[in-house]
Order: sequence, then C-alpha cells, then structure tokens
Amino acid sequence: MTAFPWPAFGVGLVYSAIAALLIMLVTFLVALAKGVHRIVDVAWGLGFTAIALVTFAASDGHGDGTRRLLTTVLTAVWGLRLAVHIGVRRCGHGEDPRYERLLARAPGNRHLYALRVVYLLQAALIWLVSLPVQAAQYATGALGPAAAAGAALWLLGLTFEAVGDSQLARFRADPRNRGRIMDQGLWRWTRHPNYFGDFCVWWGLYLLACAGWQATAVSVISPVVMSLLLTRGSGKALLERHMADRPGFAAYASRTSGFFPLPRRRAPSPHLAPPHNRGRGQKA
Repeated sequence: MTAFPWPAFGVGLVYSAIAALLIMLVTFLVALAKGVHRIVDVAWGLGFTAIALVTFAASDGHGDGTRRLLTTVLTAVWGLRLAVHIGVRRCGHGEDPRYERLLARAPGNRHLYALRVVYLLQAALIWLVSLPVQAAQYATGALGPAAAAGAALWLLGLTFEAVGDSQLARFRADPRNRGRIMDQGLWRWTRHPNYFGDFCVWWGLYLLACAGWQATAVSVISPVVMSLLLTRGSGKALLERHMADRPGFAAYASRTSGFFPLPRRRAPSPHLAPPHNRGRGQKA
C-alpha cells in the first residue's frame, strides 16, 4: 500500500468546501426568488452528491479506482434519492414552520440571518460529514472486508430510508389516517426508520474509507457527528418534541423502539419519558 497522498487530499478538501458553499449560495438565491427557505432541505442531498463528484475528479491518479467509483456512486445515489424525495414531498407547500420560527427571532435582516444560521451552517456540516467520501477517494488500498461490510451497511441504510419514506408517504396520502400515528411496516420496529437508515448509510461510507490508518482517522468524526445530529440534534429529538402532544404518540413511543429496530414491546413502559434536520419524520 502506498502512502496516503496528504497534499492532494488537502487540495481536495478545498475543492469540496467550495462545492458545498456554491450549492448553498445558489440555493439561497433560489429561496429568495421563491420566498421560502424550506428548499434548503433539498440541497442537503445535492451537496453531498456535488462533493462526491468533485472529489472523484480531483482524486484522479491518486486513490484506488474501484473504491473511488464505488464511493461516488453510493454517495450520489443516496443524495439524489433524498433530494428527489424531499422535493416531491414539499412541492406546492409554503414555508416550513421550523424556518418560520427561526426567522421570527432574527436580529435584523431575516434573509441575511437565514444565510448565516441555515445555509452557511449546512454548507459547513456537509463538508464535515462528507469527510469519509473525500478520504475514500484518496485511499490507496484495494477493497477488502471493511469495504464489503461498508457497502452492505450502506445498502441496509438506503433500504430503511427508502422503504420507510415510501410507507409514510402512502400512509399520509390516505385521508382516513389524518391525525393518526404511523405504526405500520418499518415504523412498527423503530419510530425513525429513515433516520436509522441515514445512520447506517454514513457508518457504511466510513467503513468504505477505512483503508489505512490515515483515511480511517481523518474521517471518523463524520459518522459520529451525523449520529449526534440524528439522535440528539435536528433529527429524532427535535421531531419528537414537535410530536409530543399528538394524540396516540405517547402510547406509540412506549411500545416502539426510539431508534434501532427492535421487536415491539407488549406493554407500556412504567418509566415513560416525557413526551428530527430535515423534517422527514411523521409530522402533520
């Protein structure tokens, strides 16, 4: 195995930062033209796709060709599916209540405040979370067991995301389910199959980057940060605070695993706790 190409990787980091920034700045301009900031959620998946494509081009002649191609394809498939799903779901709707509440607290110009705390912050997060994608492009080792495990974990995650999102969309499309809590399909096993899927995707991409200690060490922060966002940040925790007062949610939460898929509990927990970034869970 040849040495990790640190100078080339450093240049790639710069290119990736520029790509993430440009995606978010263009999205900001589109949001101003349309009068809604919720389209930034569509740009989340597009940002990762752009970084994968940029680093694939920039790493030409450095990393293992098979790993580079596999990393790019897996990242782009995940990012584009997510962008299309959110775009279709949000088509024709007004502003997201999350952004309405955020902009209501804006000190000064609302749009410049949104640029700082939404668009630029998400550009930075995309760059940080995508570190395994970037490192994998420059990893020189051939694919091995870790890469195979990573690809399998990515596939599990994508399946949970896509199937969970599809099941929820069909449930919400039925007028008879208005006001009800989704507890069918994958949602019987976990309250957040889409967030659990996200979790698997990014740990899978991290394993794909694990070729030598350099790529492994430089990118481990990515799945850790994503895991915290999904479980304690703008994912599960935020969504469940929003749903705490929904009829039936406390009972659903008492019998259904909060994150990792597990068999449904038979009886409510006697110690039930009081009743996520992208608004993909079961909201009204």
